[in-house]
Amino acid sequence: MILIVDSGSTKCDWIAVDKNGQQLLEKIRTKGLNPAILKAKKLSKIIKKNEALKAHRLSVSHVFFYGAGCGTENPKNLLHDVLKSIFINAEIDVQEDTMAAVRASINHENEAAVVCIMGTGSNCSYYDGSKLHQRVTSLGYTIMDEASGNYYGKQLIRDYYYDKMPESIKVSFSDKFNLDAEYIKYNLYKQPNPNAYLASFAEFMFLNKDSSYVKDLIKDGFRLFAEHMILQFSDEIKTAPVHFAGSIAFFSQNEINEVANELGFKVGNFVRRPIEGLVTYHTKNL
Repeated sequence: MILIVDSGSTKCDWIAVDKNGQQLLEKIRTKGLNPAILKAKKLSKIIKKNEALKAHRLSVSHVFFYGAGCGTENPKNLLHDVLKSIFINAEIDVQEDTMAAVRASINHENEAAVVCIMGTGSNCSYYDGSKLHQRVTSLGYTIMDEASGNYYGKQLIRDYYYDKMPESIKVSFSDKFNLDAEYIKYNLYKQPNPNAYLASFAEFMFLNKDSSYVKDLIKDGFRLFAEHMILQFSDEIKTAPVHFAGSIAFFSQNEINEVANELGFKVGNFVRRPIEGLVTYHTKNL
């Protein structure tokens, strides 16, 4: 059994297939497994809590894990060790989430492209056809991550409290969420995964996209992301497409295309969940 795993900070999708790519179990979803945020004990607990993973752990021959927080050695090694302690008969391969986005979004294996992730967090890399290149080191959700779910969640809460929302949007927002200040601060400062908590507010944008306030909010956030991240590859985007992965990007395609036209780069593919494309990739390359 081969496990292919695509994890953000909020949620983690697992697909179990055989060597021919035939799915063996129903798709599994657990909480997100970000080793830059969670300790080994918590990571292990999340995995072991799933009955299907627990039941089949000795039958797993390979785990191909792609995840947020796996771009630097220490968190990557931490997660590798956690996975190896559970799937003891498996070969474990842990890659940063950007590689999942690359392999799922490019049109052919050797295509050069700029690949962006816009989900709970955000990131951007250039893939030259064989290797990833990054020119900005991400400092995570508190400082960077423009155009991500946690960025937009933060902006929505700020606009609500600064009274920058149109009244009709403000009413809808307060109807949907508990916006008590103490409750918000408790979730931000006393609970794990504050980035995922902030990202939970972002769904509101896509339920209210007929509002010019929401459209401008999405475009302003993406414009910042493009200026800081995509345009660092100013030479590469003259010939390479810019692909996108993640739910925020998938549901913001119109706004992304508008800003791309404004800034002069070519938008390529949008992939909501990269994991399906990874099945084909790994069964071909076992």
